[in-house]
Amino acid sequence: MSGIENYVEPIDKIGFDFDWDEAKVWALKEPVTMMPIAELAWHLDYPFFREGKGEYNLKPRDVMTRPDSHAEDAERVMNADTSWPLDIMENNGQWLLLDGLHRLTKLAMSGATEVQVRIIPRSKIGEITK
Repeated sequence: MSGIENYVEPIDKIGFDFDWDEAKVWALKEPVTMMPIAELAWHLDYPFFREGKGEYNLKPRDVMTRPDSHAEDAERVMNADTSWPLDIMENNGQWLLLDGLHRLTKLAMSGATEVQVRIIPRSKIGEITK
């Protein structure tokens, strides 16, 4: 097994068991609250980014530490508008991002200790699925 394949299995175990439409998530009217970035920082150590033709083969932390080696994602991180909150949902006992990984990465790089989030209740799954 290659290193990339080793990463896919944990993502399958921690990820959502449904596909969502980001535009439907954005349309929800959920309140914005603050959360310690530490509660979401685990996302930075899983390869949730896709580089080249790969799938789930690049960790946000790799973009943070070697932006020149990952120019496309580094540019997306730098251009991320952190004025928008991250959209999260509880999944298997932890907070999981629905939207906002590039913003989270940029905020972590800037040394932020708190982030704006919208906590999407699981009861909304039917409203956001594709």
